[in-house]
Amino acid sequence: MTSEEVIAKVKKRAKDNFRTGLNCAESVFEAVIACVDVSLPHETMCLMTGFGGGGGLFGDTCGALVGAMAALGAVYGRREVPTQAKAASEEIYGNPGLYRLFNRLPNEFKQRFGSTQCRVLTSQWRKTWLCRDHLRFCRNLVIDAAGLAAEMAFPKDLARWGSLSFGIQYP
Repeated sequence: MTSEEVIAKVKKRAKDNFRTGLNCAESVFEAVIACVDVSLPHETMCLMTGFGGGGGLFGDTCGALVGAMAALGAVYGRREVPTQAKAASEEIYGNPGLYRLFNRLPNEFKQRFGSTQCRVLTSQWRKTWLCRDHLRFCRNLVIDAAGLAAEMAFPKDLARWGSLSFGIQYP
């Protein structure tokens, strides 16, 4: 399957997931792990349930973004505890490095949508939370975040994504 086909499949699955009642984080995460080989059991989707609505409707980081970040963790993340601190640090901070890869996702999301915070993104629907326009808006965030995660996950290419310059970074 080509990367374009995988991206399209992930986006469609994320959209269908959201329509069936999965929350934003679950929808994105499940779609990516179902369509990209990550060697994790499907049941790991349960880890995403609390992140919908910016963390249990708290309004912090958008659940679609968290689901995408977790999906990338399933693809690129560490599988065991490092044995040497220097090597572990290089894996995270190096070039290529995992933080460079993970930094791209929220920066791209913020560029596209203006914020990464659920409460900012959805502020106009605070009193009409489950209205059609709000659900349509969030569905589109889910589709876009899933597509972005799929693009970064397939084919797996840390050399490419982990070598890009940082966008905004802390400290």
